[in-house]
Amino acid sequence: MGRPLVGYVAEYLAGQGVSEVVVNLHHRGESVRSALGDGSSFGVKLSYVEEPEILGTSGALDNARDFLESDTFIVVNGKIVTDIDLQSALRTHKESDALATLVLKENRKGERFSMVETRDGLVAGFGGMPASDNPGDDARSTNGASAREASKVPLMFTGIHIMEPRIFDYIPCGVASDTVIDVYPKAIAGGERIAAHVAGGTWYELSTIQRYLEISLIMLAREGKDSVMGRNCAVHPQATIGESVLWDKVTVEEGATVKRCVLGDLVRIARGEILENCAVVRAELVAGQEPPKKSLKGVVRGENFVVPLGR
Repeated sequence: MGRPLVGYVAEYLAGQGVSEVVVNLHHRGESVRSALGDGSSFGVKLSYVEEPEILGTSGALDNARDFLESDTFIVVNGKIVTDIDLQSALRTHKESDALATLVLKENRKGERFSMVETRDGLVAGFGGMPASDNPGDDARSTNGASAREASKVPLMFTGIHIMEPRIFDYIPCGVASDTVIDVYPKAIAGGERIAAHVAGGTWYELSTIQRYLEISLIMLAREGKDSVMGRNCAVHPQATIGESVLWDKVTVEEGATVKRCVLGDLVRIARGEILENCAVVRAELVAGQEPPKKSLKGVVRGENFVVPLGR
C-alpha cells in the first residue's frame, strides 16, 4: 500500500498510545533504519538494537533488556498489520496480575498457526497445527471471544504479547531462546500466570510473498481498488495492470500485461511482456547471491528476476 510493512507496526503502536519503540535488527538492518528513521514520521520515538547472530524470539528480548526492564512492555512481531485494541489487552493483563499476556485470535479457518491451549483465562500450553488450512480467510475474521465456542475453535497467537520485566528471570542471557518453547512453559510450570486475551478486530500476518500479495489485495478491495502504485511509476496508457502491487519507480511499457504481481523498486516491464502470479525484482539484486534454503525459486528474464507465486 505504498508504505513499508514495519511502518504499519510503528503507526499501529502510536495509535494505541505507545510513544517509545525499540526495533531489533538482523537481516538488512540498514533498510529498516532507512524506512523508519527516528520514528517521528510514524508518531513514535525509535531506538535500535543490533542482533548479529539470531537469538530467537526471547533471546531477542534479552538483547534489548536495557530498554525493557524498568516497566511493563509490549512485544509485537514486525510482519503484521492489525487494528487489535491494545488498551483492552492491557486491562486483561493488569486485572489478571499476569507475568505476561498473550493476545490471541480465533482460527476458525484452520490456518497453519500453532494452537494455544487456554484454561480459565490463562495459557495452559501450546499445541500443534489445526486440522485444516485455508490461507487468508481467517485474517478476515472480526469475531471476538463472545462468539467463540472455546471447545471447538482453535486459538492462535497473534505475535503480540504484554510482559512484566520479571519475564527476564526466565530468559537466559546471551544465548538463543524461544518464548513459546523455552520461556512460557518454564514460567507456567513454575506457577506463573500467563494470561490469554482473545481479541476481536482484524489481523494480517505477511510472512511470505504470497501472503503479502493476497492481503494487500484484501486491503485494496476495501478501498474499492485492485492495484496500488508507489512513487514515480510510469505505466503506459496501453498497458494492463490488475490485482498488483507496484513499488517505487516501476515502468510498465506499451502493451505489457501485469496481473496478480508484486513489482519491486525500479523494475521495468518491457513492451508486450505478460506477467501473471509472480514477484519481480531487478536481476542485479540477486546476481552472485546464494539463495536462502527456504526462498522461492525464480529465473532471470532480461533485466528482471521473476519468482512465480501460487494461487
